Order: sequence, then C-alpha cells, then structure tokens
Amino acid sequence: MFHATVLTLYPELFPGPLDASVLGRGRAEGHWSFDTVNIREFSDNKYGSVDDTPAGGGAGLVMRADILAAAIDSVERNDRPILCLSPRGKPLTQRRAQSLSKGPGVIALCGRFEGIDERIFAARDVEEVSIGDFVLAGGEIAAMALIEACVRLIPGVLGCASSLGEESFEGGLLEYPQYTRPRDFEGRAIPDVLLSGDHQRIADWRRKEAEKITRTRRPDLFERFEQDGPIRRDKNKD
Repeated sequence: MFHATVLTLYPELFPGPLDASVLGRGRAEGHWSFDTVNIREFSDNKYGSVDDTPAGGGAGLVMRADILAAAIDSVERNDRPILCLSPRGKPLTQRRAQSLSKGPGVIALCGRFEGIDERIFAARDVEEVSIGDFVLAGGEIAAMALIEACVRLIPGVLGCASSLGEESFEGGLLEYPQYTRPRDFEGRAIPDVLLSGDHQRIADWRRKEAEKITRTRRPDLFERFEQDGPIRRDKNKD
C-alpha cells in the first residue's frame, strides 16, 4: 500500500486537503496511508531550533544536516524515495507521479528558512523535486501537491478510473475542453459535434482541440509530442 510520510516543522498543516473528498475517502478505505514527523522533535537544544546561520555569511538561516538526518533516520524507508520539495529540483511530471503511485510511497522533506544544508542530500540520498518555477515559504504545500498527484492515481481512489486516461499530459497533450448543461450559457452554446451522438466525430474533435490547446499554451509539450508521438501510459520514465 502507498504510504506517505512528511517531515515538516508544521505537522498541524496536515493532512489538510489530503483528507478531503475522494482522497480522504480513499485513505479511510485503506487505499493509501499517511503520517507526519515533526523535525523539531530532533532538535538538540531546549528552544527546539533546527537551523543556524549560513556558512560564509549571508541572509537567513539554514536547516541543519545533523538534525534532518536524525529525523530521516527515525522513519522506516521501505524502499520509498526521499523527496525534498525545492524550486531547484527536477520538475515533477505526470509520468513521475504515475511511477511513484505504483510504488510503496514517498517520504517528503519540507524545507523552510533560507534552505537546507547541502550535505544532507548526499548523506541520505535525498532527491530535490520542484512543482514549478516559483518559490514558496516552505515545502508543505508542495508536498501536498506531490502526494495528491500520486494518490489520485491509485486504483480505487477515484470514482471513475477511466477518466484518468483522458486528462492533461496523458498521451502527451493537454486535455480537450469540457462542457455540460445548460446547452446555452450567456449566448455560448455547446459545440454541435458534442451533441451529435457520432462517437468518432466527437473523438476527432477532442483530439484536434487538445492539439490546438497544447500548441497554443504549451508549445514545449507540443514539440515533444510531435517528436515522440503519444506517450504510452505503461512507461515509467521520470
């Protein structure tokens, strides 16, 4: 079973949205599990501090490698990767989420302050992962995003598993537009083809729209799509 462990200075932030809707129901039904580790519990002083000034000078504070190592060592790894949420990490992709969702789970390390002592990454085989080209105050929100991206792919968590195959990034394209009632909304009608009942025409329209949206909004993805063709869902590349 997929098990997520989050190492954080703010365990009270969890499970938060991970316990709502289908994710929470999936956890209650035993499809996945979750726990947190409070990094402050491994502080070596009465103040509970886990950081110190950066070597070489500079602004901010840096989380100490020895304290982080103690927190990591308290967790049963069970072949789970240790992923540190960081804007300098390798971008999280849908294919990586698919690969992780099929494994035993993840250990998510949430940084704070100016950063983390570089030595912890090699000392504990910690991989940096980014959810986007922006900076947050800490890794907690990013950890939630990482875990949700994985957990929703676990069989039994989503009510309609077949919908996973038509989402953005599946097959290398962004998702086509979706519509529902009412048929007319403020002068904007549902495209006639979607009401035609002709499944092949609908499939062709959706494919063309997906290509158009991807070409316009993510030319980098569309270029890769044209080069590589549709991405097979059974590939587990990062």
